[in-house]
Amino acid sequence: MGEVVGIPRALLYYHYYPMWKVFFESLGQTVVTSGPTTRAVVDAGIKVTVDEACLPVKVFHGHVLALAGKCDYVFIPRLVSVERRAFICPKFMGLPDMIRCNCRDIPRIIDSCINLSRTTREYMRAVYSTGRMFTGSALRILASHNRARTALARYTRHIEGGLTPDEAMAVMGMAPSFDEPAHGTVAAASSSGGGPAAAMGAGRVVVGLVGHPYIIYDPFVSMNVLRRLREMGVTVVTSDMLPAAVTEREAARFPKRVFWTLGRRLLGAGFHFLRSGAVHGCLHMRAFACGPESLIGEVLERECARRRDVPFATITVDEHTGEAGILTRLEAFVDVIARRRKP
Repeated sequence: MGEVVGIPRALLYYHYYPMWKVFFESLGQTVVTSGPTTRAVVDAGIKVTVDEACLPVKVFHGHVLALAGKCDYVFIPRLVSVERRAFICPKFMGLPDMIRCNCRDIPRIIDSCINLSRTTREYMRAVYSTGRMFTGSALRILASHNRARTALARYTRHIEGGLTPDEAMAVMGMAPSFDEPAHGTVAAASSSGGGPAAAMGAGRVVVGLVGHPYIIYDPFVSMNVLRRLREMGVTVVTSDMLPAAVTEREAARFPKRVFWTLGRRLLGAGFHFLRSGAVHGCLHMRAFACGPESLIGEVLERECARRRDVPFATITVDEHTGEAGILTRLEAFVDVIARRRKP
């Protein structure tokens, strides 16, 4: 049995957890995650971060603190870029430094630098550097990386097939052992019987949900938006469920290429929902104090005002947001869609 590597259940967890889990376990290590987000986790994060930080960063700090005493390492990669000529939000680049500065008595941080903005050389150097912490075999590290990439590709296919991250991880047998029941089961995700087109044909309301995975899929942060919409009989299509080719094509309609990878994907998803006729309404969920999201939201609002085809709403969350207020807005939004659909 190797050492224990902890992965905070926030931010990049929703993008890459299956990949990281397979990589470290293939090297003989044990992988654990922090538990679901709770008020205690959020409050712990708020106490150690600056007021200007966005809610997802505060939540991440709380999850790191929750791992103290439960693992030998905590994996917090310094994510600079995941593609050529594009970058990730600066909060991901500086995350290891923020955690070191703000959090005390935590496990040793593994802060591998992931930068694919120019070549894959630096990325592979980071992979081998991380792997050598646990083995001296370059072949074993490479094999572990290849298995991890395969797991990520499978995870992506499940999400593009209509599953949420929790549902996809459950299908892959990777859900944390202490995981709470998912808010919406795999059956619920596919209950429309064939996806958005079939749902529209059956008369169901279909809503496109644009937002970062660490916001919309975290039940506490999002105030259970997915579960609430499903309970209203709405079929939800998230931005992550769209193939990358679709979001890239739609984002290219914008006069200038958005150089934030995650922001460009959200912009492309929003354009698709507003232009394609595949949904009855588009809901944008964002965190207060997120600079890139402010721009993306403004562009989508202007696109909606110009076209006037699809109802559009924005919900902004922070540590003071209440679930009752979110529920009222969701009910009003779905009611607007239902009224527009009446003959």
